[in-house]
Amino acid sequence: MSDFEKELQDMIQQESDKPEVALPSIEEQKAIVAELKRLEEAGELTPEALEAHFGKFNETQAPLH
Repeated sequence: MSDFEKELQDMIQQESDKPEVALPSIEEQKAIVAELKRLEEAGELTPEALEAHFGKFNETQAPLH
């Protein structure tokens, strides 16, 4: 096995140890969209509001499923 293949195997092993981040259900997604639309219409859609909903997906490098 080459060094490159060994590094790839190590990366795969490291990532498989991390828990998966579950995506929101369809109902939860609809509620998030409704809230974001309400904030946008009120002129209150800020980076902080987006971070509140989507930050957890950016924080981890875990696979999203």
